[in-house]
Amino acid sequence: MAHSSAILWVDDEIDLLKPYITLLEYRGYTVDTATNGEDALELFKRNSYRLVFLDEMMLGLSGLETLERMKQIDPSIPVVMVTKNEAESLMEEALGRKIDDYLTKPVNPAQILAACKKFLESDKISRERFTQEYLRGFNEITMRLSEDLPWSEWVDIYTRLVTWSMELDRYPDLGLGETLQTQWRECNATFARYVETHYEEWLHARERGDETPLLSPQILKHFVVPQLEQADTVIFFVIDCMRLDQWLLMEELLRPYFTIEKSYYSAILPTATPYARNALFSGLFPRQIQRYYPQYWVEDRSDEHSQNQYERELLLKFFERNRISLPNKPRYVKIYDSDFGRKVEHEILQYTQSKLTAIVINAVDMIAHSRSDSPILKEIAPNEAAYRTLTRSWFQHSSLFGMLRKLATVDSIRIVITSDHGAIRCMRGAKVFGDRETSTNLRFKFGRNVNTDPRYAMIVDQPEKLLLPKHSVTTNYVIAKEDYYFVYPTDYHHYLNYYRDSFQHGGISMEEMILPVAILKPKT
Repeated sequence: MAHSSAILWVDDEIDLLKPYITLLEYRGYTVDTATNGEDALELFKRNSYRLVFLDEMMLGLSGLETLERMKQIDPSIPVVMVTKNEAESLMEEALGRKIDDYLTKPVNPAQILAACKKFLESDKISRERFTQEYLRGFNEITMRLSEDLPWSEWVDIYTRLVTWSMELDRYPDLGLGETLQTQWRECNATFARYVETHYEEWLHARERGDETPLLSPQILKHFVVPQLEQADTVIFFVIDCMRLDQWLLMEELLRPYFTIEKSYYSAILPTATPYARNALFSGLFPRQIQRYYPQYWVEDRSDEHSQNQYERELLLKFFERNRISLPNKPRYVKIYDSDFGRKVEHEILQYTQSKLTAIVINAVDMIAHSRSDSPILKEIAPNEAAYRTLTRSWFQHSSLFGMLRKLATVDSIRIVITSDHGAIRCMRGAKVFGDRETSTNLRFKFGRNVNTDPRYAMIVDQPEKLLLPKHSVTTNYVIAKEDYYFVYPTDYHHYLNYYRDSFQHGGISMEEMILPVAILKPKT
């Protein structure tokens, strides 16, 4: 008969350990014993153990040999080696053979119980702790939503929602996913009203702080320029369409290489590449770019990417306009495919000869849009948790991660990483009305007298007040709130279903607007 939650304790002096075994059984654990490696392996094959205590010094098969054979049978079962030998070489050999922990004889009851809790109850303890913290935080956020919260409070709410979502990825069977999703939707609805009320104030505020966020045009001056004064070389990475949850997965993989300082800012509206990224590189709002550099503001309503042809020129104009002199011209690189990415990875250390290099990474944006068009990607990433897993897998094997690992070997470098906007999973459609000249974006539109239900969108009748380009007397913008996307009345149900459950950007949501800025300093 297999034991479902048993411990196997292997020691050639097992009789001396009876008091410990009695203690474990009193605590509710089932314990099988063996006095040698051969018997232990027979028991290990027949039963489903959840933890093994293994003596290192035994007659016949040694502890290390027994360990190796157990790991061949089932590598998932944790093995704690118990030894009199404190030699470092033994510990290294044991760890190399996949030991999970070790105790030095003579052991005491507290050590044994701690090991059992660590390997047998840590998941249960973590689940209980998370459930308690989540329910307490859930009630706290519900109460806070009735207040007029400042920007800093919204950053706190968003980071907590993201953290909870990522924790729930580990515990999908807790049954809290629907509750969190409902609260997230409620938070985004309140956040959209907050942005609609305060966004114009943000644009014209002289100071930034808890009430007023940094915006896209302030990122170069606030984060990049100060690093130029402190380091020999600065690399500025802009990862198109990267959300906070995606960054946190990348950050986890980068922590062995860098110390990381993280801040937050708000993307401008619309949260789309032609507006937000041009603002990021120019240090100007879209209306200012159109006014001061009309040659760099492309009016192509059908092709969003053609509107970002002049980021290099806008970056140079930023330094020229602010009278910041560099020993050499800033370099600008846009990585649009994996082959070119590998080429840049191979050459990245040569880039450190420039004082400043700006590198745009399009891969995350491509993953988001490809998921909408590819049935296999939608099957791989059917929900937010799987989308995060897909992002982590991409980053782990990406040229970007390769570049960053190489740059971590350079002492006098600072790396600034951010995004131009995030993306939201669009689940609800809203009818929009406009003529054939209206722009084609799903989360925002501009044109002559574009119209939609104001419950689902922010309607901007005076674009100049939001520092947006105005193309004619009747030009207006509509910017989707929450997780809505725009659908024309013609063939409404077809396009409603076609775009439902796709990741889009351009609108008003925490995921699109609240963005991380990280400053990385190599640990070497």
